[in-house]
Amino acid sequence: MTRHSSGSKALHPLTRLLKYGRMYRSQIWSAAACSILNKIFDLAPPVLIGAAVDIVVKRQDSLIAALGITDVFQQLVALSVISAIIWGLESVFEYAYARLWRNLAQTMQHDLRLDAYQHLQNLELAYFEDRSTGELMSILNDDINQLERFLDGGANDILQVITTVVIISSAFFILAPTVGWMAMLPIPFIIWGAVAFQKKLAPFYSTVREKVSFLNGRLANNLSGMVTIKSFTAEEFEAQQVRTDSDAYRQSNRRAIALSAAFIPLIRILILLAFMAIMLFGGMEVMANRLEVGTYSVLVFLTQRLLWPLTRLGETLDQYQRAMASIQRVMALLDTPIQIHPGHLNLPVHQVKGEVQFKDVSFEYYPGLPIIHNVSLTIPAGETIAIVGSTGSGKSTLVKLLLRFYEAHTGDITLDGVGIETLQLKDLRQAIGLVSQDVFLFHGTVYENIAYGQPQIDQAQVEKAAKNAEAHEFISQLPQGYHTIVGERGQKLSGGQRQRLAIARTLLKDPPILILDEATSAVDNETEAAIQRSLDRITVDRTTIAIAHRLSTIRHADRIYVMEQGRIVEQGRHEELLVHNGVYAQLWRVQTGQRVEV
Repeated sequence: MTRHSSGSKALHPLTRLLKYGRMYRSQIWSAAACSILNKIFDLAPPVLIGAAVDIVVKRQDSLIAALGITDVFQQLVALSVISAIIWGLESVFEYAYARLWRNLAQTMQHDLRLDAYQHLQNLELAYFEDRSTGELMSILNDDINQLERFLDGGANDILQVITTVVIISSAFFILAPTVGWMAMLPIPFIIWGAVAFQKKLAPFYSTVREKVSFLNGRLANNLSGMVTIKSFTAEEFEAQQVRTDSDAYRQSNRRAIALSAAFIPLIRILILLAFMAIMLFGGMEVMANRLEVGTYSVLVFLTQRLLWPLTRLGETLDQYQRAMASIQRVMALLDTPIQIHPGHLNLPVHQVKGEVQFKDVSFEYYPGLPIIHNVSLTIPAGETIAIVGSTGSGKSTLVKLLLRFYEAHTGDITLDGVGIETLQLKDLRQAIGLVSQDVFLFHGTVYENIAYGQPQIDQAQVEKAAKNAEAHEFISQLPQGYHTIVGERGQKLSGGQRQRLAIARTLLKDPPILILDEATSAVDNETEAAIQRSLDRITVDRTTIAIAHRLSTIRHADRIYVMEQGRIVEQGRHEELLVHNGVYAQLWRVQTGQRVEV
């Protein structure tokens, strides 16, 4: 189930991410604890060095001697054992945090990608019509991968910097409050600078994500349209288009890099001043016998351990801002409201009779430009009706409304007397088989495409469906038969072969309602005859809606509806419409080559 709330759009991307990640709370705490413990043990070596100096200088008066070990050699041995334990624990926790953060990154990006994709599948077709495939691919892949990269390293870096500042600041004020403040002085400026850079970087990286979407959209479009590019010899033109989009992406990155790269040099100057101050004034304190030599060495080393890691804030902030810009886009997708509500009534396929009614249905894709006007028609269960008309008259739109790809703006559509908006979407669409002019085959085998969505189907059933669709003969002649790869979108097959596979796929689904949307308009006469024979078989005892330009394919329909400009202007059987001598009769004469009397 998708974990998001449409009421969270105004929240900061990090807040949204934390809300989304509530279910990973225990993993986050475990990873964070290991990061902090690793840094604690990582900061111990300077203390150990100070203790070693203390032993060499003070000998029997050293700090370890106060624990009861007076012999210098034994003190050094004890210190070596302590060092081994600390280094061992540091290594253990480094392994632990690396594994925990990386596994968390993999899990979160996996779940977030699935949630985003599942939400995307539930959105209406209008959402996809307004966006390019490349843009959506960029969100599902590259943007979510940015989160993975940040969790892989950036989250740990932030935690360890905070741990370093807290521990070393405390140590300074305990060991040498008179000079410790000098090392701490640059930290507020560094933090202020980090916040300022973060705010400035945010819009730059939003632009970067936008530009990479354009580039991905261009590439996805061109790869899908390679035949058209080659046929128009437009390779050079498209290469220039890709070059332009890629350069826009590069330039947007350059602007972000120019700003983020300036952060480290500025921070290094502040760090140098603090380091010099500790060396100079700390050394003077030692000379005045107000500071122990061992303590001074610890301060020098800790200053370096405190301040130099802060230079990595630039890289960490860079990762953070890239991740936040990406999360903003992913969460915007998850926040997109689902317009097509799923319905609540259950209607098993075997209970569907197949009676369909449109009652005063109107619909418009764009406000003020209606495509369907108060259409009413009845399709009795088990009958075949045809819808004909000129291009743009609204024929295919009726099918999309029946499948609830879009919602009718006014009127009612019922299946067996029940409003389709109240039926569960899965049940509604399971009851309908669609064979479209634009056949989509997946990159896979012939068998996989025919059995699509029905993994429980066996070879015998697939072959039976192919035979009924008059596809078995050509499939048997393919190099690997049913296990031949058809290529992306079925590009290795002819249009007629793809169409017959689509019919076999629908036949295997065995829906009580069949929709044929220009199913034979793009094939030759011989293929059309083969397809028509298969359609004649599969429409028996099944409610069939046939949308056609070729009137010869629907002349035997039980009823024919003629649409013009979104309205039904004629209806009846083929012979009745010819006698009526209206729009249908005119279309028939044009297609059969009869002379039109003027």
